[in-house]
Amino acid sequence: MKFMKLGTRPDTFYTEEATRSVSSDVPSDLVIQINNTKYLLHKFPLLPKCGLVQRLCAVSDNSSNDSIALHDIPGGEEAFELCAKFCYGITINLSATSFVPAFCAAKYLRMTESVEKGNFVQKLEAFFNSCILEGWKDSILTLQTTTKLPEWSESLGIIRRCTDSIVEKILTHPSKVTWSYTYTRPGYTEKGDHSVPKDWWTEDIADLDIDLFRCIISALRSINILPPPLIGEALHVYAYHWLPDTSKGRPLESSVSQTEEDAGKLKRVLEIIVTMIPPDHGSVSVGFSLRLLSTANFLGASHSTKAELIRRSSWQLTEAKTNDLLIPSCSSSDQFFYDIDLLQSVLESFLLQWRRQTSPIDRESQRSVRTVAKLIDSYLQVVARDINMPVSKIVGLAESLPEFARQEHDDLYKAINTYLKEHPDVSKPEKKQLCRVLDCQKLSHEVCAHAIKNERLPLRTVVQVLYFDQERRSKMTSHDFIQHSETIREREHNGPVTTKKDLSIPIRGPQRQGSQGTHGQPSSRAESVVKDTTQVSERTIRKQDEELPPKPERNIIRKETKDMEITEEGLSGSKPEIKRKNKSEQSHKKGGYT
Repeated sequence: MKFMKLGTRPDTFYTEEATRSVSSDVPSDLVIQINNTKYLLHKFPLLPKCGLVQRLCAVSDNSSNDSIALHDIPGGEEAFELCAKFCYGITINLSATSFVPAFCAAKYLRMTESVEKGNFVQKLEAFFNSCILEGWKDSILTLQTTTKLPEWSESLGIIRRCTDSIVEKILTHPSKVTWSYTYTRPGYTEKGDHSVPKDWWTEDIADLDIDLFRCIISALRSINILPPPLIGEALHVYAYHWLPDTSKGRPLESSVSQTEEDAGKLKRVLEIIVTMIPPDHGSVSVGFSLRLLSTANFLGASHSTKAELIRRSSWQLTEAKTNDLLIPSCSSSDQFFYDIDLLQSVLESFLLQWRRQTSPIDRESQRSVRTVAKLIDSYLQVVARDINMPVSKIVGLAESLPEFARQEHDDLYKAINTYLKEHPDVSKPEKKQLCRVLDCQKLSHEVCAHAIKNERLPLRTVVQVLYFDQERRSKMTSHDFIQHSETIREREHNGPVTTKKDLSIPIRGPQRQGSQGTHGQPSSRAESVVKDTTQVSERTIRKQDEELPPKPERNIIRKETKDMEITEEGLSGSKPEIKRKNKSEQSHKKGGYT
C-alpha cells in the first residue's frame, strides 16, 4: 500500500470534553459544529483554502466569532479533521483507505485550485492518479471504501475509474503481471510453480461488496475477452468467501446466529451471483450449481433463483460425480442427513428436458440417461447408509428413471442390500416395496449367486432371482451346444475327407490307439471340438451345482436340474443325440446335495 505525506508541523489538536481545539497562542475565532463535535479553530489558515468556509463566514452576522454548521460533510468528523490539518500544515498520512473520505470532504469544502494554488483537491487527485490507480490492491481497497460514500464516489467518478483500472489489470496477460496478488489455493505453493495462474485476480476482488463485484464482472463480460469458465471461477471464489457453507448440513443453522437483515443480505448476494453466471455450457461446474441450490434452499431464495439453479444443474448432470451429489440437508424438518429431495428435483428436470428435446430412439440421448442412471445408483449406495433415510425416498429416486436407463441392476442391488444391512428393523412391507424396483432378469451371475444366499431379501425376491438365473443358465448352455454343433458340421464339411470309422469314436472313454497320429493327437479336428464342447458343458453345470446350495431354513423348492451328456454316434450325415441324466443319479457319483 502506498502513502502520501503532507505537512511538516506536529499535531496540535486536542480534545476537551466534546470540543476539539488547536494549541495556539492566538484565540479561536471560528467555531465549526459537525454532528456532536465542536471545533474551535482559526480563520486565517482555513479561509484561504476552503471556498465553502469563506462563503459561510461572509454571510455570518457575527464577524468576531463566526459559528457555522457542517453536518452534511461527507466522511464526518474524521474527514473534516484531515482537511483542517492540511490547512494548518500539520503532518497527515493518506492512503488508499483514507483517500475517498478525504477527497469527498475536500470537494465539499471547495478546496480547489480556483481558491488557492496547490490546494488539497489537486494533491489528492495527483495521489489518486499516480499511486492508487497504478496499484492493484490499492485500487481494490479504494473501491471498497466507496461503499461508505456511494453517491459522492459515483458523482466524482471514483468508482468508474477504480473499476476501469481493475478491469485493465485483470485483462493483462499473466506473463506481464508484476504486482502482488493474493492466491491461496490448496496445492499451489507446494507445486513450486512460480508462473502466474490465469485466475490470479479472483481472490482479491472477492473482498469487494456485491454491487462493486458485479460492476467488475459485468465490465469483463461486456468486453468478451475472458473465457466463461474463468468468469465462473471468479463467481465460485466469491460465493465461497461470502455465502454460508452448507457442506456441514444442519450444524450451520444452529451454530450461526443470523438476524433477518444478515439473512436478507446473504440471499441478495446469492441471487446476484446466479444472475451473473455465464449461459455458456461448462462456465461453472455442476457441483458448484448444486451447492448454490442447497444454499438457496437454506436462505429461502426466490423461486426464480431456485428454478434457474435446478435447470442449470440438470443441464450438466451427466458430468457430475457421486461426491457432487452428496449435499447435506439443511432443513430442520428433515431427520436424514443427505438432501435427497434436492437431487430428486434436479433429476426430474433432467428427464423433462430429455423428453422435450430428444427422440426416444436417439442413441445419444439414451446414452446420457444411462450415464445418469449409473450416477444415481452410485449415489443410492451412499445415502442408503443413512440410518434415518426412509424407504420411500430411496424407492422414489430409483423409480424416477425410465426402464431402459439401467442395462443391468447390479448397482441398484448393491444399494438395496446396503440399505437392508444398515436398517435391520425395516418391516416386511417396506422390504417388498424396496425390492420392487429390482429387475431380477438384469442381475449378473455373480450378483445372483449373492442374492440367492442373501437372508435380508424377501423370500419372493430370492425365488425370482433363482428362477431367472436358472433360466438364463439353461439358455446359455443350449446356445453353446448349438453353436459348437454348427461349428462341427462346418469344419466337417470343409475339412479333410475322413471315414466314418475314424469319426465313430465315443466322446467319453479312452481314445482308440489307432485313431492317433504319430504325435499322439486326435486324428480328427471335429473330434477335438466335440470333446472340448462336452468338457465345457460339464464344467458349467458342475459349477452351477456348486454355486447354488439349497437353503433348508427357507424351504425353497428347487427344480430338478438335469445334466446333459452328449454322445455322438457318427457325425457324417447324422445329428448329435442328447441323453439326459437325472441329477439324483449323478449325485451318487459326485457326492452331491440331497
